[in-house]
Amino acid sequence: MKLYFAPMTCSLSPHIVLRELGLPFELIRVNNKTKATADGRDFRDINPKGYVAALALDNGEILTEGPAIVQYLADQVPGNSLAPANGTWERTRLQELLNFITSEIHGGSAPLFNADLPEPVKEIFRQKLFKRLDYLNKNLVQKDYLLNTFGLADAYLFTVLKWLPFFNIDIKNWPELASFMERIEARPSVQAAMAAEEATQPV
Repeated sequence: MKLYFAPMTCSLSPHIVLRELGLPFELIRVNNKTKATADGRDFRDINPKGYVAALALDNGEILTEGPAIVQYLADQVPGNSLAPANGTWERTRLQELLNFITSEIHGGSAPLFNADLPEPVKEIFRQKLFKRLDYLNKNLVQKDYLLNTFGLADAYLFTVLKWLPFFNIDIKNWPELASFMERIEARPSVQAAMAAEEATQPV
C-alpha cells in the first residue's frame, strides 16, 4: 500500500492507524500547491479531487476520504481494538463519531484557513467550532478516549485538533481536550508517524 500525505493535514490520521495496526506501507509526500508527488506523479492523476489522503492499494484501487480509509484499514486486521466489527451497534457509534469529526470539527475548521474571509465571518465560524469543542470536552470528562479504548476516532480528532494553533485557538480553554491531546501524542504510533512525516523532503 501507498499512503499519499501532506504534512499537517488530515492524512496524519490514516498514517497513525497504519502504524497502530502494523501494516506495511510506503509513505509518499504530496505538494499541496503544485500537486506534485515525491514519486514523480501529478497527484490529481491519483485522486482527481486533488487533496490528501489517498491510499493506493496493491490491486490498483485508490481509496480516498479519511474516515473511509481508516475503517478499511481496521477491517484488514480482524479483532484489532481500533474499530468494532462491522454490523455491530458499537461500529455504528464509531461511524457517528467519525461523521461528527468530519463535518463539525474538520469541516468547521476549514474556513479558518481561508485568508480571504473577513474577520467577522471567521468569528462566526470560530464560535460555532467552540460549541463543538465544548461538547467534546464534556464528552471526555472522566474518559481517556472517545469510546472505550483508543480507536479510529481518537486518531482523527487528534489530527484535526493539531490545527488549532494556526487559528490562535488555545486548546487549554478545554482542559479535557488538552489532556486528551497530550495522551494521544504520547502514543508510540503517533510519535513515529509525526517523525516520519517530518523526515520527508519537500516536493
